[in-house]
Amino acid sequence: MIYDLVKSVNSFMWDFALLFLLVGTGMWFTFRLKFVQLRYLGKALKITFGNFSLKGDKAGADGMSSFQAVTTAIAAQVGTGNLAGAATAIATGGPGAIFWMWLSAFFGLATNFTEASLAQKYKVKGDDGAVTGGPVYYIRAAYKGKPGKILSSAFAVFIVLALGFMGNMVQSNSIGDAFNNAFGINPLIIGIIIAIISFFVFLGGVGRIASITEKLVPVMAGFYLLGCALIILLNIGNLIPSIISIFKGAFTSQAIFGGTVGTTVKLAIRYGVARGLFSNEAGMGSTPHSHALAKTYHPCEQGLAALVAVFIDTFVVLTMTALVIICTGVLDGSYASGITLTQNAFNAGLGALGQPFIAICMLFFAFSTIIGWYFFGEQNVRYLFGSKGVKPYAILVCVCIVLGCTMDVDFVWAMSDMFNGFMVVPNLLGLLAMTGVATKLLKEFEELNKKNGK
Repeated sequence: MIYDLVKSVNSFMWDFALLFLLVGTGMWFTFRLKFVQLRYLGKALKITFGNFSLKGDKAGADGMSSFQAVTTAIAAQVGTGNLAGAATAIATGGPGAIFWMWLSAFFGLATNFTEASLAQKYKVKGDDGAVTGGPVYYIRAAYKGKPGKILSSAFAVFIVLALGFMGNMVQSNSIGDAFNNAFGINPLIIGIIIAIISFFVFLGGVGRIASITEKLVPVMAGFYLLGCALIILLNIGNLIPSIISIFKGAFTSQAIFGGTVGTTVKLAIRYGVARGLFSNEAGMGSTPHSHALAKTYHPCEQGLAALVAVFIDTFVVLTMTALVIICTGVLDGSYASGITLTQNAFNAGLGALGQPFIAICMLFFAFSTIIGWYFFGEQNVRYLFGSKGVKPYAILVCVCIVLGCTMDVDFVWAMSDMFNGFMVVPNLLGLLAMTGVATKLLKEFEELNKKNGK
């Protein structure tokens, strides 16, 4: 009964209410900030990759480099959802769902810019002298007194439950399943190994987390995209028809699964937008925690770097997954969905290497997400309990990692989805109340750049 209730709540939130709220907020900031995601995309790429290094500045109590903040954000964004999210959208909404995924991500770029800029402006020093930040601080700035305290505390509790505990159970379960299927290894053994490695990373604090993500993210993304590119090249004759099917399916009903099941434009919009938003996390209030700690000369500089994280997540990684699925033709005559459909596509493209390839990618993606989600939760534990709550939180996360590998996580995944939805509401209320501050920050940034000839 509880599971059915949770699924009903999720259906209402993620299939209806949050789609309008998140896309609407993205459209609002797109127009108020005069299409900042288009005007400054080139500059955003230059800021992010201008000083690219796998061994950047040492992060510590005073924060991390801009690139490290971006890779920490991408570590959380690029997870199992990138392997399963696009597949779920295509299986249910047809190839046209990818177009709507792109469109929602385009507006989400403006939301993510705003989140990161405000997180930078309102970051603080904690009781241990370390820099910390996130939505709780701009929510408190937007709503004074008791309302702000209630909204910020609710957000903090929701994100710790959704990402730190339940979300990381799902990620470890994905790794355990993938390695059990590919190599026959007991998931419990995998869970214990991942928990030990994770605890080592967690104890190193922001310095170790930043150092790991700045190395892991470029390697995992490069490895996965190389595999995708190889499959697309092997099926190059299907590339143009696949792209055409994305645009055609966005506006017309289509037959999939060998013509036995049809999709409508409504389904394409619904699942394309929902899966895209869930993957890139724009507006959810998660990634501002890493961007808050970046050492920059102006808040909007990190806001622009945040654009790149969403761009890579949706327009690069998710798009490549979608093209692999469509190009290999595994949609025809198959009723598979989610990670199974993605595995079928890679098996079709790489043969016997397909399953091991996906298992390794799952390890990279899910482990990086564990690190990122732990870190986001930690910032909120600091807000709720101070630095004394960090070590108990780290231990509990590691326990969840082990448990996640040993259980059926459908209910846990549903609960994580629900709390994800709950945390969106206070975050969007904080963002919208700060519209004036966000526009003023961008104007100030533009004037500063003009003065300095940048």
